[in-house]
Amino acid sequence: MRDEIDDQDETQDEIHPLFRGAPSSTEFRKLRKRLVRETRAAIETYDMIRPGDRWLVCLSGGKDSYTLLAVLHELKWRGLLPVELLACNLDQGQPGFPATVLPEFLTDRQVAHRIEYQDTYSIVKEKVPEGRTYCALCSRLRRGNLYRIAREEGCQAVVLGHHRDDILETFFMNLFHGGRLASMPPKLLNEEGDLNVLRPLAFIAEADCEKFSRLMNYPVIPCDLCGSQEGLQRMQVKRLLDEWETRSPGRRQVMFRALMNVRPSHLPDPKLFDFSALDPSDFKEKPAGDVPVLREL
Repeated sequence: MRDEIDDQDETQDEIHPLFRGAPSSTEFRKLRKRLVRETRAAIETYDMIRPGDRWLVCLSGGKDSYTLLAVLHELKWRGLLPVELLACNLDQGQPGFPATVLPEFLTDRQVAHRIEYQDTYSIVKEKVPEGRTYCALCSRLRRGNLYRIAREEGCQAVVLGHHRDDILETFFMNLFHGGRLASMPPKLLNEEGDLNVLRPLAFIAEADCEKFSRLMNYPVIPCDLCGSQEGLQRMQVKRLLDEWETRSPGRRQVMFRALMNVRPSHLPDPKLFDFSALDPSDFKEKPAGDVPVLREL
């Protein structure tokens, strides 16, 4: 097992056909190493691996899912990901969707895959009133189909390409519009209790996914259904975070670290922390010069 990411004795083509034609520049090598390192860190931090499991790697055709697919295959090639990978694209029947792009790409790059067609687009258009956003219903229908496919394929995990910026944007959407402190967890057990939902790109910046996919010249497919709608809450939050990042570079990373450094006793949620147990009488005096300490509750 190789624990270090080292290019000196290998070429990109030897890793996996997904890296065919990869740039040989130092910039790209540093980017690839960072992606692999941060993905591995997230997988280990949230204990995502159960050796022998099968993962359904969801591929939308966007820059994030291409990055996810490539990095997971590199980790597997290095012996650091002892699971079976099955790529899956759910064609949701959107008008103009280039249905042949992903099957041809996955076959050419020797990636095990399943392509599923389900016309959720018509359902979304029928159910969502004019002027409302499609995201919530579209996501719910997509997730239900992916869970079904995972069960049919004997998978124990559904793996999604959400990255650090997605997690931050969801946090602020819940804060501004949902009235709660919540985001996308890197690891989640579904309601039925039979599938893990994993987000191995949780530590990775969206800009790195974009740069990687662009340098690899992957055939990125835009989401015309959601992307065509103006004024989406997520886009508003994204613009706000972009503005903060421009004014203070590194702000996103600081905010993400805050999500990993939660202090329940410093938040006003009585369900999260037992404020009733705090009482001055619980302090015991220590010898002179020592600071009184609170006994463990």
